[in-house]
Amino acid sequence: MASISFTQIGGKNPVAEFSRRPRPELRLTRPSRVGFRVFASESKAEPDLSVTVNGLHMPNPFVIGSGPPGTNYTVMKRAFDEGWGAVIAKTVSLEADKVKNVTPRYARLRVDGNGSAKGQIIGWENIELISDRPLDIMLKEFKQLKQEYPDRILIASIMEEYNKAGWEELIDRVEQTGVDALEINFSCPHGMPERKMGAAVGQDCALLEEVCGWINAKATVPVWAKMTPNITDITQPARVALSSGCEGVSAINTIMSVMGINLTTLRPEPCVEGYSTPGGYSAKAVHPIALAKVMNIAKLMKSEFGDTDYSLSGIGGVESGGDAAEFILLGANTVQVCTGVMMHGYGVVKKLCSELKDFMKQHNFSSIEDFRGASLEYFTTHTDLVRRQQEAIKQRKAIRKGLQSDKDWTGDGFVKETESMVSN
Repeated sequence: MASISFTQIGGKNPVAEFSRRPRPELRLTRPSRVGFRVFASESKAEPDLSVTVNGLHMPNPFVIGSGPPGTNYTVMKRAFDEGWGAVIAKTVSLEADKVKNVTPRYARLRVDGNGSAKGQIIGWENIELISDRPLDIMLKEFKQLKQEYPDRILIASIMEEYNKAGWEELIDRVEQTGVDALEINFSCPHGMPERKMGAAVGQDCALLEEVCGWINAKATVPVWAKMTPNITDITQPARVALSSGCEGVSAINTIMSVMGINLTTLRPEPCVEGYSTPGGYSAKAVHPIALAKVMNIAKLMKSEFGDTDYSLSGIGGVESGGDAAEFILLGANTVQVCTGVMMHGYGVVKKLCSELKDFMKQHNFSSIEDFRGASLEYFTTHTDLVRRQQEAIKQRKAIRKGLQSDKDWTGDGFVKETESMVSN
């Protein structure tokens, strides 16, 4: 993982993959960091935003998340030209003719509440399915992009029915285009669960383990498993995915939601011929939920797998460099943006990079690794919080502040005793 080349390093080797599975006696852990400034570099050079994950080198940690911003050659090319670190294409499957999208398929939530046409957008719902474009066309465009941008990272998002042969065919055809990695969509909340696709797999750990086995036995490039937040404990499928050979985890996909009801028409949004269906919730409002999920996965990875050979990609409500910094502080190697691009355009990556650099300069960090995971150690249990607070109270009480009683005044130390009780 330490390589700095601009191309994918090596392919999967079943023996090597098995050999680097975590064993309790060989766990690798990052050194504990107490306080940011102590361990940060004192270099005054411009912060370096480049990252290397699973042998893939990116100029910055900002990745186009799978969805509309990666739906065809034209928009993915635009993303590379604007300077995104990597692009994850919209999810493809073998039979695009089964994918039937509707419109309108988006609905927005603003700070001013139900039905408001003004105010900041804080939530976004979509009922969009995976790519409805023929697989052959998408594969042709993947190949063209890799020919034109050989030193840039293109990741294919794939999803297929519960069929081993289907998964193997899809992986084979996609890898022939030269993509650098695969992200497996185990998380779409509304995309054809009756066909055992998307979250229907990500929510069933037994099914997930079987499908991950098929995928990792076939794939020769790094594999990321995209996790659903629509589950009680997100660490369970993350553990299964990593134990089954995946090199990385992406989290989170959208949250199952109903955006709202139009109080004039009494119909739900987004409204299609007077009707709707639950969809996936994204944008700023999901950011705190995403942070919690990523924190839980990062702690799992650190304690059970080590985080040198595996990667974590944070997703959820990223619209600023500060939003991205939070994910990285919790252990993410990269940060994905999808809805943010739909609201602000591809050029937002320049703002993200500039703001992330400003944060790094503030703390004197020279690289992403200087602060990745630095906030993880400050999460603990409620029981431990109670213990820590009780201990702190005891220590504060042990320090005398001024006189406790009138009987403590003395003539010799009167001025100092007075000063001890002055607040300014």
